[in-house]
Amino acid sequence: MSASNTLSARLTRIMALVRKEGFQVVRDPSSFAIGIVLPVILILLYGYGLSLDVRHVPVAIVSEEVSPDASELAAGFVLSPYFDVRAVTSSAAAEELMLERKVDGVIYLQENYGRESRSGGAKVQLIVHGTDANRARIMQSYAQAALSQTGARSAAGQGSDPVVVQSRLWFNDANDSHYFLVPGLVVLIMTLIGATLTAMVMSREWERGTLEALFVTPVQASEILIGKLVPYFLLGLVGLALCVLASRFLFQVPLRGSLFVLSLTSMLYLLVALGMGLLISSTLKSQFLASQVTQLVTLLPATMLSGFIYDLRSVPLGIQIISMALPARYFVTLLQTIFLAGDVWSVILPNALMLGVFAVVFLTLTRRVIRKSLD
Repeated sequence: MSASNTLSARLTRIMALVRKEGFQVVRDPSSFAIGIVLPVILILLYGYGLSLDVRHVPVAIVSEEVSPDASELAAGFVLSPYFDVRAVTSSAAAEELMLERKVDGVIYLQENYGRESRSGGAKVQLIVHGTDANRARIMQSYAQAALSQTGARSAAGQGSDPVVVQSRLWFNDANDSHYFLVPGLVVLIMTLIGATLTAMVMSREWERGTLEALFVTPVQASEILIGKLVPYFLLGLVGLALCVLASRFLFQVPLRGSLFVLSLTSMLYLLVALGMGLLISSTLKSQFLASQVTQLVTLLPATMLSGFIYDLRSVPLGIQIISMALPARYFVTLLQTIFLAGDVWSVILPNALMLGVFAVVFLTLTRRVIRKSLD
């Protein structure tokens, strides 16, 4: 048989397998639920429910005197979008509010605050509820910024020249945590749906006994792999498109990079996720075990060790090394860079290369597992 006839026969077998798997996807509503409905639900749920921003913090201001300086300082907190102010007359009342978690911070102005403020030596005590250390640090920085602005206005009114700090946030001018979180959410969702779509494909064939019928045909292992991969890859692209559209138009995350680069790197990661699910499904041959293992090795690591929520530079070195074996880490870096910074090739190329390596490894291992089953 000539090479052209051989290639034509292979293409015919692959297309037949793709059609067969496509019919299976159409007949199985759970595939559409996982590939289309689940991404929409997760992006809305996490996108609106998960936020690292601190706003409308309830604070109590205790002032032992009534003076223009004390009123000006209190007004700075009242007008701030970050605080909801309650004025109290004693430190005991403020302490009670703090114990009852009705306020998360107390600003204490001493009796001689007005006089010391005019002489340049005023002190303000700031007490912050510290059960959530990260929230407490953010509250401290906001309160200190408000106090600094009040001090600068006071110094300007007295004719002195205060030091003015002009700060700027690069890549996140709105200072909105959704800019950071939503690209990571896309990674989390694509990891979950990509691996879940294929996690039970091969194991279902084993349990139903339909795979043995393929083994006695001329179909090769690579053709089975392609036939299983293509329909779920197309379905995963629909879920990916919905996530990107929600990121851009629902959460207003800017897309400063190229849509082509975003699509290409996302397709690469989708291959990684699908290959991971196929490998698990081909190895375990049990739908229940495949589904449980998939959740364990994809969802939890993608949440905790990808940089989606936590800065990996802050974790121990051993954990940083472990995270290098997770494809989600590289995709998080890619999406955050493409969305917020643009096409920074010094970041895109090495991370995309790592995703390519993962895709080749997972698909090669899956093919070997299927080939061993054919022996």
